[in-house]
Amino acid sequence: MVDELFSNPLRSDPGAHYAKKLYLDLSTLSPCISGPYSVKISTPLHDLATKNIKIDKGYIVSCTNSRSSDLKAAAKVFQAAAESNGGRIPKIADGVKLYIAAASAREQAIAEDEGNWQTLVEAGATVLPPSCGPCIGLREVAHAYLSSPEVVAASALNGVLSGPSVYEVSETYTGVEYGYGTGKPATIENELGNAREQLESLIDRVQTTARIGDDAAQAVTKILLGFPAKISGEIVFADADNLDTDSIYAGKFTYQDDMTTADMAKVCMENYDPEFRSITKPNDILVSGFNFGCGSSREQSATALLAREILLVVAGSFSNIFVRNGVNNTLPCLEVPRLVERLRTIFSENKVSTRRTGWTLTWDIARSIIEVQEGENGERWEEKVGEFPENLQEIIARGGGWHDGSSMSLRRLPNRP
Repeated sequence: MVDELFSNPLRSDPGAHYAKKLYLDLSTLSPCISGPYSVKISTPLHDLATKNIKIDKGYIVSCTNSRSSDLKAAAKVFQAAAESNGGRIPKIADGVKLYIAAASAREQAIAEDEGNWQTLVEAGATVLPPSCGPCIGLREVAHAYLSSPEVVAASALNGVLSGPSVYEVSETYTGVEYGYGTGKPATIENELGNAREQLESLIDRVQTTARIGDDAAQAVTKILLGFPAKISGEIVFADADNLDTDSIYAGKFTYQDDMTTADMAKVCMENYDPEFRSITKPNDILVSGFNFGCGSSREQSATALLAREILLVVAGSFSNIFVRNGVNNTLPCLEVPRLVERLRTIFSENKVSTRRTGWTLTWDIARSIIEVQEGENGERWEEKVGEFPENLQEIIARGGGWHDGSSMSLRRLPNRP
């Protein structure tokens, strides 16, 4: 694939400009491992491999992994090791337990048909039924890490955090090489070229930002019967990047079956800000930073915000799983990086975890436009946003992806026609 990129490199469209250029030396990359304790801690495998960190248990499980492709990737580690072991599948290291559970019975059947399931079993893996949940049994004192199936398999084989042979640490490795620009030696010509491109990009962005009353911002999205053409509310700003699902809804509540809607509302976001519940009001619009909803796939991170009566979540960017859980549970999500940048500029002093801004946001779904009023006497501006298509409208209008579809329901979205 890399050779193909060199022979037929990607090129930008004529007249396109970049706001920023970054370079990354691919030869210094290795898989990243998250942890211990938090998904916010991410370390290249090359940096951890030299520390000889012993492992006791490995898990290739979860509702978001353990597809047949993941099991195949893990099996390849043992199959490759068999080539130097007389063709015999090697066993996992002494003192290590490796648990495997397919994402579904169908995925397990595929892995069995391909022979990959048998490879892992032959290596000594303990088979669990297709399901989600083995991770909840981890003790609080455990140093838990998250990584790819290949790294889990290689670590179980070697007994320490490690990767397949393809990721062996080079003797010249000093860290991941990256930075601004192209990575080429700095010259006056290069620097002037970069500055010109960034300026042209800024001008282009200003020129393409929708203005109030702009004829170009016409209705293009069909609104389904029963779905609101607009959603409006006051902005509550949670100024944080990588606000993960455990911060939104703590893992200790995830498997408590007796949690009521009121209970969920009470503990919503308490790991991020214990005062969140006293600051927010019904029909607020929550705005946060980038990579919102990263972490686990627990749908309670979305339903807890619904319990808190949050109308809409806006962020610089989202975890895809959170967006999917949001739609499935009637919580719309919208990416507006400019709004995040603007809020951070205006409220740069006296930063607080959760702030009532006094600003209002109106999402004109039909025109794919947001309108922001910065306080009673502040600036008012519009921004073009992505279209919210009919198929997503229908899921929410029917009460979410888990609804049986027997009746239409928009219990949470006001301002509907």
